[in-house]
Amino acid sequence: MALKNKDDGMVLYSSLLNDIKKRVRQAQVRATFAANSEMIAMYWDIGRMINCRQQEEGWGARVIPRLAKDIRNELPELKGFSERNIKFMVQFYKEYSCDESSNGKQSVSQLKKIKEIVFMIPWGQNILLMQKIKDFAVREWYMGQTIQNGWNRDELGLMIKNAAHERQGKAATNFNLTLPAAESEMAKQSLKDPYIFDFLTLREHFDEREFETGLVTHLEKFLLELGAGFAFVGRQYHLEVSEKDYYLDLLFYHLKLRCFIVIELKKGEFKPEYAGKMNFYCSAVDDLLKHKSDKPTIGLILCQSRDKILAEYALRDINKPIGVSEFELTRALPKNLKSSLPSIEDIEAELGSVKEAGDCDE
Repeated sequence: MALKNKDDGMVLYSSLLNDIKKRVRQAQVRATFAANSEMIAMYWDIGRMINCRQQEEGWGARVIPRLAKDIRNELPELKGFSERNIKFMVQFYKEYSCDESSNGKQSVSQLKKIKEIVFMIPWGQNILLMQKIKDFAVREWYMGQTIQNGWNRDELGLMIKNAAHERQGKAATNFNLTLPAAESEMAKQSLKDPYIFDFLTLREHFDEREFETGLVTHLEKFLLELGAGFAFVGRQYHLEVSEKDYYLDLLFYHLKLRCFIVIELKKGEFKPEYAGKMNFYCSAVDDLLKHKSDKPTIGLILCQSRDKILAEYALRDINKPIGVSEFELTRALPKNLKSSLPSIEDIEAELGSVKEAGDCDE
């Protein structure tokens, strides 16, 4: 299939390079998952042995520094047996022990299921999940996504920080009216609301083209936020309909949904007329690009704000599957933190005081 992109040279090459890097990285992470499974099982077993001795012999936490020192002295080639890491092993065992006396939070059957998953996840990600996510249902969601997406520790941390589990499947859509039930749910779970693009640095009064350029420039981070399955096709993708030229802001192909996804970027709030225009774009892509084995093209309208009821009304009688989500460039500071930060006036006054003190010293 020939790509007719407005600036298809460097953009398409950059897209290919990013796709290859992403594929290599996913393979590396999955290989790491397999290689680490035995080590994770060993850590769990060591945590079990220490915990059992502590319970049986009445040993306290003081045994752990001694173990760390002796292991370091007797097996100096081994890594990963610091005092801190051994404590994590004990915690790891307690968190996922199938012994109800060791862990009363979850049922034995649920813990067995989770235990199978944790052995597939690298140690660094397991520690992060234990530290950051106390709700087991939420933790299990992040475990599944870590395996599915091949998230490294930093990427998992970013997803937890940005509360990805609260945003997944939250876009306003008409999928239940335009797609078969199984496809509708899968498509819905592929979208988020809001999308967080805090990796962008834009001037206060940015325009849509500047926003689009920023996303493509940071394509790897953009794809990470979009989620698993999105493959970049092009920006300002050219379509010719009835001898007239049209340009899609961003065009993707979703490898799991097996369909094209058109993304339109809109500064400001959602307007009902955006749905009609997206419906036209999806129809054009279905006619001009869609292969007979592909599923119907999906449209995603990204706005800075949207009224969900208004969006649902606008999508109700549209015959193409379309979703509407908000995007955020930065997350708002918590109110208690925001109130504790100094104002511009406070900073200026402090700087003035420092300058006066310096003058006196002279």
